[in-house]
Amino acid sequence: MTRLLVINADDMGLTPGVCRAVARAHADGVVTSTSVLAVGTAFEQAAAAVRDAGDLALGAHLAIVGEDRPLLSAREVPTLVDREGRFPLSYRTVVARGAAGRIDADDVAREFRAQLERVRGIGVPVTHLDTHQHTHLWPAVAAVVVDLAREAGIRCVRLPGSRRRGPLGAGVRLLAGRLRRRLDRSGVVTTGAYAGLDEAGHLDGERFAGVLQRLTDEGAATAEVNTHPGEAGDPELARFDWGYRWADELAMLTAPSARTTVEQRGWRLGTFADVAEAA
Repeated sequence: MTRLLVINADDMGLTPGVCRAVARAHADGVVTSTSVLAVGTAFEQAAAAVRDAGDLALGAHLAIVGEDRPLLSAREVPTLVDREGRFPLSYRTVVARGAAGRIDADDVAREFRAQLERVRGIGVPVTHLDTHQHTHLWPAVAAVVVDLAREAGIRCVRLPGSRRRGPLGAGVRLLAGRLRRRLDRSGVVTTGAYAGLDEAGHLDGERFAGVLQRLTDEGAATAEVNTHPGEAGDPELARFDWGYRWADELAMLTAPSARTTVEQRGWRLGTFADVAEAA
């Protein structure tokens, strides 16, 4: 049986090097879709790369965390930023603030709406929404993202997952279950399976083959593999203390063995638009 696989490259717009890497991973490899970071310093390069690619599907990578500033001012989104008008660096701060009731959902909605409008301005249909550091796993953020998808007529939202042991994996699975139920109630579509959170920044050929085998064994009809390609020696990535092996992911995505692995496991490559159509 042939199943539908979306291979999505995140962080398009983070740096010019990441933009070039995503474009190459699509042109010469197995990437079918990308999520553009509207607040990224290389947004204009990302927009041009997506337009030039022609058939690279476009998603919005909505952010309330990270090293880059929001689109809106601190006065417009006061609960999302520090005194200097910056986002927190980590999702952990979002969770802590959310648990304490210190994040205003209206602030999230205003910023996300501005980011989505910037991405839609690229001029290519937006097929899906997801978030930087998967903050839409948190229920208050999830509600905003799902409502925004419905408002904008965007049919798909990413559903992250984790197989890690310990509190982090258990927390992701708990929140992912709640997010899936919210998506189902709202009529918003997602893939039947997902991989990439646990492997983020370290998805080499061996791990990719293992991920595809697991997804095949799970029997889902649709799946997403979430990737992070980048260029070796990109000096602008030095400010991101994530420990990612960006170039290893690019090498894996452009290796002929990646496409062979996809085909041998019985998957066909597609986009979130295909996922919506299949649903």
